[in-house]
Amino acid sequence: MILREIFILVLVFAAFASAVAAYLLAFHGASSVKEVVSTAFAGTIGVYVGRFIERRLARG
Repeated sequence: MILREIFILVLVFAAFASAVAAYLLAFHGASSVKEVVSTAFAGTIGVYVGRFIERRLARG
C-alpha cells in the first residue's frame, strides 16, 4: 500500500512537471527549473488534498 502511494506521488509529480515545462516552453519560450518544480510541487499537494477529501467523504 505504501509502495502504491509512492508510485502515485512520483507519477503525479512527473506529470505536473512535464505539463508545466511544456506550457512554459510553448507559450513563454523558456522555462526555469524553479518554476517547474515549485508548480509541480503545488499541484502534487493539491492532488493529495483532493484524495484525502475524497476518502473522508466516502467514509461519511
